[in-house]
Amino acid sequence: MIRASALAALALLATPAPLLAAPALAPADAAREDAAIRRVISDMQAAWNRGDYSGYMAGFQNPGVVFVSGGKFQDGWQGTLDHYIRDYGPSVETRGVLTFSDIKIEFLAPDAAQLIGRYHLERPAKAMEGINTRLLRKIDGRWVIALNHVSAYELPAK
Repeated sequence: MIRASALAALALLATPAPLLAAPALAPADAAREDAAIRRVISDMQAAWNRGDYSGYMAGFQNPGVVFVSGGKFQDGWQGTLDHYIRDYGPSVETRGVLTFSDIKIEFLAPDAAQLIGRYHLERPAKAMEGINTRLLRKIDGRWVIALNHVSAYELPAK
């Protein structure tokens, strides 16, 4: 009897403890929050395509966003905005037309989500595309991108 109890206790100790899972969102809440995040991304795409860089940046946590691109950290929210204005310019020819696609969202907690998706930037001089990995946080009732990592590549000239 003691031997069986000891073996049972050892079996319990040897069994890995389950990882703590984030609190699940109810299906209706998850659908509503998913739609809210997709609206943020859609609004960002529309702002970029009309040349409204400040509107595009409204989707990012200000000032605390961590933005990684080209193997480098951008200089926060303002540095990223300055980069867009300086390097992409005011015209559609230099700015291009931005499209986000293949968006997958996973909720990590009621106020945190991971988004992975593709982007394509069509421009005459240098088309680009790649993958965005984003951590979104719900702050003051609004979803914003707190961490953005871009893995980009240039497409061959047409």
